[in-house]
Amino acid sequence: MLMGILFITCLIASNLLEAKILQFGRFTMTAGVLCFPISYILNDCICEVWGFRKTRLVIWVAFLMNFLVVTLGQLAVLLPAADYWKESEPHFNFVFGFAPRIVASSFLAFLVGSFVNAYVMSRMKVAQQGRHFSVRAIASTLFGEGADSIIFFPLAFYGMMPVPDLLKLMVLQVITKTAYEVVMLPVTIRVVRFVKRFEATDVFDSDLSYNPLHVSDI
Repeated sequence: MLMGILFITCLIASNLLEAKILQFGRFTMTAGVLCFPISYILNDCICEVWGFRKTRLVIWVAFLMNFLVVTLGQLAVLLPAADYWKESEPHFNFVFGFAPRIVASSFLAFLVGSFVNAYVMSRMKVAQQGRHFSVRAIASTLFGEGADSIIFFPLAFYGMMPVPDLLKLMVLQVITKTAYEVVMLPVTIRVVRFVKRFEATDVFDSDLSYNPLHVSDI
């Protein structure tokens, strides 16, 4: 439950932080990179300990909570502001006035990337008989982040920036987020080991459907 709550919090926070663009020398990226990779690390932890079934449930709950925040944000933008607050309204609208194209791209990319990450993690765990957690944690993130970037950036920004710049941004995001996973790997390994001992659980997925829509199969 705690991991699920943190997963959802990181997802929502990353969407809000996307409003700021960071500059590191010649490279730019959104501030969402500060916490979005944590959601993939948590995805790995949940799938490793409790299996694909629970991960599927957490992903859909995160999607619905994110949708709720976006909807409430849009509603707040549309409602009239107090007269004495007019000067602050553009700043509020900039953060919470999500563009429909960006929102749709983000939702789709999150679902595909998260489920790809969980699927790779689950299948590799069975194939490796539970060994080599580090390998599947990195591989699943690479595939998941790759799918996320391939879907999000073209859908959200195609036509708004040159294609070469778009490709560079996609590659940079995947490399940065995967590097984040590698740096945090020692912590992730210790967390997974502790949770497995504490929960006395180590699920190996078998005889289950990987269909993302089978939410009731938990």
